Amino acid sequence: MTMTTFQDQQDYGNNPIEVRETDQYQSEYVTSFVDRWDELIDWDARADSEGDFFIETLRERGAKKILDVATGTGFHSVRLRKAGFDVVSADGSPEMLAKAFENAHKRGIILRTVQADWRWLNQDIHDKFDAVICLGNSFTHLFSERDRRKALAEFYATLRHDGILILDQRNYDSMLDDGFSSKHTFYYCGDNVKAEPEHIDEGLARFCYQFPDKSEFHLNMFPLRKNYTRNLMKEVGFQRIKTYGDFQETYHHDDPDFFVHVAEKEYIEVK
Repeated sequence: MTMTTFQDQQDYGNNPIEVRETDQYQSEYVTSFVDRWDELIDWDARADSEGDFFIETLRERGAKKILDVATGTGFHSVRLRKAGFDVVSADGSPEMLAKAFENAHKRGIILRTVQADWRWLNQDIHDKFDAVICLGNSFTHLFSERDRRKALAEFYATLRHDGILILDQRNYDSMLDDGFSSKHTFYYCGDNVKAEPEHIDEGLARFCYQFPDKSEFHLNMFPLRKNYTRNLMKEVGFQRIKTYGDFQETYHHDDPDFFVHVAEKEYIEVK
């Protein structure tokens, strides 16, 4: 039997801003960071900030069977299960999945979890879904366009003919063009927790996460521009894409903390 080894320290080598590889995420979510992740999110505060946006978006489109491909510590999987959806919870990090299962169990829910790499998602997921959700800025862990196209194609393939993909991302356009000014009022709601970039260029956004006890962790992410993400979705085959800024359909370009893309797979002929 193969045992999973959980890491306890992040390692970026001698030059952290040169670490620009998709597979790095597996060594970023060390056990000590995952154990603090819920402090960063604050489940109750985040639920208040986003309201029922995702629940209503899924219900409006008749979605019942959901694949959460970026489960993290389980926040959205648990919320959707409580709302009556049939959910399969996947993540590339075994540490995150273990924490998600624990969090759900404490709330009286047994998650169906699958460890899966998005680039080969359908090797591990053998079912069709009404919706795929990829939330928590997770898509920015993919550093090459080839990986992003492959992942989107795998999401597309696991959807039913009329399925939807819901994918979110930080507003990197504003960070790249105007500098960082986000207050993290929607996604990172924990008290006295800082989540700010310490380096950003067109190929890397390196974020530092600081907690009240002075512990510090980092994530290296690719700064996706909004229109680039939308165009990539279209090129993979999604037919219509609606983008929301902090859960609002109408927003000023520079204002949102996050963008949420809702991409529809179904082809409808326009006469």
